[in-house]
Amino acid sequence: MQINSLLDLGWNNFFQSQLDLSSLESQLPFRVVAVERNLIECLGFDGEGHQKSLQISTYFWRNKLPEEHPAVGDWLMLDLELNPIGLLERKTHLKRRGAGRGRESYVQLIAANIDTLFIVTSCNDDFNINRIERYLSVAAESNIHCVLVLTKVDLCSNTDTYLQALSHSHPDLPVELINATDRNSVQLLEKWISQGQSVALLGSSGVGKSTIINTLIGSEVLATAAIRENDSKGRHTTTSRSLHQLTDGGILIDNPGIRELQIVDSEEGIKAAFSDIDMLAEHCRFKDCQHHSEPGCAVIKAIEDGILEQRRLNNYHKLMSEQIRNNESLAERRDKDRSLGRFYKQAKISSKRFKSRE
Repeated sequence: MQINSLLDLGWNNFFQSQLDLSSLESQLPFRVVAVERNLIECLGFDGEGHQKSLQISTYFWRNKLPEEHPAVGDWLMLDLELNPIGLLERKTHLKRRGAGRGRESYVQLIAANIDTLFIVTSCNDDFNINRIERYLSVAAESNIHCVLVLTKVDLCSNTDTYLQALSHSHPDLPVELINATDRNSVQLLEKWISQGQSVALLGSSGVGKSTIINTLIGSEVLATAAIRENDSKGRHTTTSRSLHQLTDGGILIDNPGIRELQIVDSEEGIKAAFSDIDMLAEHCRFKDCQHHSEPGCAVIKAIEDGILEQRRLNNYHKLMSEQIRNNESLAERRDKDRSLGRFYKQAKISSKRFKSRE
C-alpha cells in the first residue's frame, strides 16, 4: 500500500487532538492494517518521514482486556524507536461477544474508526431482515453510518421483492444494488468512499465482500469462492481482517464472513435501530411497559392497527434480551480478568523485591 500522508490512512482532527506538543515530537502514529493471531501489521511513517510497514507482536497487550487489544483501523502510537506505546481513543468501533459461554465470554473488536458500514447481503436465501437489523443495531451503538449493499442482482429476476421487504421497516436506509464482479456496477459504491474515509464491509460468507474490494481496487488482492448452490451458503475465504486503500484515497476494511454476531454493550444502538418502537413506547400507559400484553401498550396497539410489524417487535425483544444476557456474563469475565491482572502485577512487584534482597 502506497501512501503520501497520514491523511490517506484516515488521520484527522479527532486523533490529532488527543496528542499534546510533547507527544507529537516524540511519538509516531501508525494505523493497524491487519491483525493475525500473534502479529499486528501497521503502516505509517518513521521519524525521517519514510513510509514504514511494521509487524508487532500481540505479546505487548497480553495483560489487557480483549477489547483493549488493537483492531484493524486502530491508531497505534510508537516511540521514535518504533516500539508500541499505546492506542489512541477510537472514534467508532464495531464489536460483538466473542466465542465462549457464560463466564468465558468476552468482547471481540471487529474493526475500529469506521466512517461508513457496508452491510452486504445477496439477493438469495442469505437475505434476512432480522440479521440486517442486528448489524444496524451494532453500528448505531457507535453512530456509524450504514449502507445496505445487495449483491448478485445479475442472478436475481426480481429485486423488488427485497426492496419492498425493506421499505416498510427501514425507508431511510440507503440501498445499493450491484453485481460485485462488474466494475461499472460496483462504481455505485464509490460515492460513499471519499479520500481518507474508512468503510468496513460486514456480512455472511459468500455474499461478495472480497469480490467488491477486488473490483474496486482493480486487482485480486483477496481470495474468493463461489457459494453452494443448494442453500446459498458461502465458504470462509477471508480468514483475517485487513485494510485496503483505493486509488482515490478511500479505505476499505474487509472482515471474515460472520455467521453469528452476538450483541453486547449495545442497548442504545438497539433503541436507535428500532427508533419507531422507542417513539411509540413514549405513549404507553406505563413507563416500564415491556410491550408484551400490558394494558394501554401503544406498541401493541400499533401492531393491531397495521402500523408496526409483529416480526419487528419480536426481533427487538430478542436483541434486547440477548444484549442483557451477554452483558451479565461479560461483567463476570471483566471482573475475573481485572483480578487476574492485579495478581500478575503484584507477583511482578514481589519478584522484583525478592531479587533486590539477594
